[in-house]
Amino acid sequence: RCPRPHPIFRVRPLTCTETRRGDQQVVHSLGDGAVHVSAARHDATFGFSAVFDAGASQEAVFEGSGMRQLVELAMDGFSCTVFAFGQTGSGKTYTLMGPLAQSEAQPASPAVLGLMQRSFTCLLEQSRSRGSDLALSASYLEIYNEQVRDLLSPGPPCALPLRWSKTRGFYVENQLSVEFESLEAIVSLLLQGSQRRRTSAHALNRHSSRSHALLTIHIRSRAVRARPAPGAGWGLRAHAGPSKQGTLCFVDLAGSERVKETGSSGELSVEANSINRSLLALGHCISLLAKPRGKRTHIPYRDSKLTRLLARSLGGSGITLMVACISPSSRCLSETLSTLHYASRARRVTTRP
Repeated sequence: RCPRPHPIFRVRPLTCTETRRGDQQVVHSLGDGAVHVSAARHDATFGFSAVFDAGASQEAVFEGSGMRQLVELAMDGFSCTVFAFGQTGSGKTYTLMGPLAQSEAQPASPAVLGLMQRSFTCLLEQSRSRGSDLALSASYLEIYNEQVRDLLSPGPPCALPLRWSKTRGFYVENQLSVEFESLEAIVSLLLQGSQRRRTSAHALNRHSSRSHALLTIHIRSRAVRARPAPGAGWGLRAHAGPSKQGTLCFVDLAGSERVKETGSSGELSVEANSINRSLLALGHCISLLAKPRGKRTHIPYRDSKLTRLLARSLGGSGITLMVACISPSSRCLSETLSTLHYASRARRVTTRP
């Protein structure tokens, strides 16, 4: 059976601002992967692979999302992707990374670390237990105003060309890939790159991401087996088995937003329009991919840089975990319903890993 994108939902708590304002909670988890929306003229229930309510810990989200299995599949040579989407301020970056305030000098408490750091730990533990000879490297980029920029290369981020080839599909030319061997090294790359990412403050979010960010872990392995060395009695020598190349990509999408609600103007307005156009292109691709294969038309991956880079993850040879983050506030009802419908369509997409 062809695997489908595995959507999970996370409902964040009401913020202090929303509580003071008197916002009503209109989203409730019913258990068994069901989400209920109850508001004036809106009463609907949606079903997903898993739903995590406001009380769910970061560890519970990691263990219940299937993230551990995704790490193992990447080590087995598959192309795996996890991407978080939803309205700005809905908790996407927190779910993936944990608190924004963390740095190498002030690391976050282990209890609040996100899916990324927990996946790094799982990857390194699995590599040691399997006894495989792994070569690990990481690349980190952002898509800002339809420009692809490297977050790990020294100096100010500069635009990189996006190319296509028959063997590689869409890829970023001249992107820096940094090798790592320890948890400290990959977390350092994550924090350094995240600090260079474009963020701004507006009415809905004090730390709004103004770009889509993609961190990719490249996993190259060559299984090692021990066998007797000829003429050496009981001596053993290593024999290299077939090699595998897998990837584990984390995508933190910039949040969808209504310019009127955020109070954005000038450069912020331009950024918001660019974000919304790329998310619209992503939604359009997902809608077409959700149709039966015999009824599909051309999938317009080339409509945005984001859809080009996610082409393999969405409808090609990848395995994808979708993390939809929503606010329970009545004020965010329109965006919440949009996210719910977005993920419902994505459940019908099939890929061929």
